[in-house]
Amino acid sequence: MGSEVFFRPFATGRWVGPRTDHFDGTRFRNQADAEHESLGGVLKWIANRDMGPWERIDPPPGPKPPERVREGVRVTFVNHATFLVQLGGLNVLTDPVWAERTSPVGFAGPRRYRPPGLRFEDLPPIDLVLLSHDHFDHLCEETTRRLAAHAPVYVTGLGNGALLRRFGIDDARELDWWDETEVKGARVVFAPAQHFSGRGVGDRDRTLWGALWLEADGTSVYFAGDTGMGPHFAETRARLGAPDLALLPIGAYRPEWFMSRVHVNPAQAVEAAQILEARVSVATHFGTFQLADDGMREPVEDLEEALAALGDAAPDFRVLREGEPELLAFASAERLSFRRGHAPPPARPAKPARAPTPSHALTRVEAAAISRIFSAE
Repeated sequence: MGSEVFFRPFATGRWVGPRTDHFDGTRFRNQADAEHESLGGVLKWIANRDMGPWERIDPPPGPKPPERVREGVRVTFVNHATFLVQLGGLNVLTDPVWAERTSPVGFAGPRRYRPPGLRFEDLPPIDLVLLSHDHFDHLCEETTRRLAAHAPVYVTGLGNGALLRRFGIDDARELDWWDETEVKGARVVFAPAQHFSGRGVGDRDRTLWGALWLEADGTSVYFAGDTGMGPHFAETRARLGAPDLALLPIGAYRPEWFMSRVHVNPAQAVEAAQILEARVSVATHFGTFQLADDGMREPVEDLEEALAALGDAAPDFRVLREGEPELLAFASAERLSFRRGHAPPPARPAKPARAPTPSHALTRVEAAAISRIFSAE
């Protein structure tokens, strides 16, 4: 029992182990009953592309982070799904990608439209990496090999360990949904998500995808990874409680008939924040790589519209600029900010608890073809 590396045609992973309620002995499956469709959906999408505008921008990187943060939570959005989270003396990266392309080759595949918000050379010592799944825009070989010099602990889903060790990571901990491990006093739980996996041909769903829950220094952080809407948000809230900080994806959602099974739209991300009852939510998975038809700024605009529609009932859901650090002090529910020297705004009044009211009617999409086209999503 364990993970293996095989080639289809690029190095990929697979899990070998007993059957479970979400593993048939060969492939994993989501909690919701949503099968991959035929190639017809992909052809329909290609024939009807309606892509929003993207433009190359080249802003300077953000300031070099401190080596350690002892008070509060310092969050820096690097790009796409990559964050540097510093809390309790622990330095954590989520789905780290610094490469120019999210592809197995350097000459093709989605190319970044903006540089990373932090220079790789400016990173502090990395203790822990939270890896949600194996798609190229989340598990980057080039970045992983560079990070090996930090000797971090990687926590990820079943089947990814052998590939990570091939990329130079000595301590790769593979977890099933709801399994947990401890890293330097921090608790890490691997939780369900609504997605899929694969890096080549014939390796679809051979490794497990998921979200990650981190508890350190009295603060809880939920990293959703990549996900569509599903029952896992309510289950996570029931099992683990309400996170202080939730990192939730908002991009790569158009066309929704095609993408909705594996990617939430911004309004659904707001709904997820409400279900989780997160104290603060931060947007991820937008603005760097063009993986779907939504434009570069469209996810943020749609998020703002969804929040405005809720008025005073809207959750605290923020969009951070790449490279610009945000300091959160959850003990006092006060927001501290480095943003251009502005004084922190008044803390929001406490809101009454809301009962989860998810809508889990999911549109079936052609997920089987997404990674073949993009070699990623």
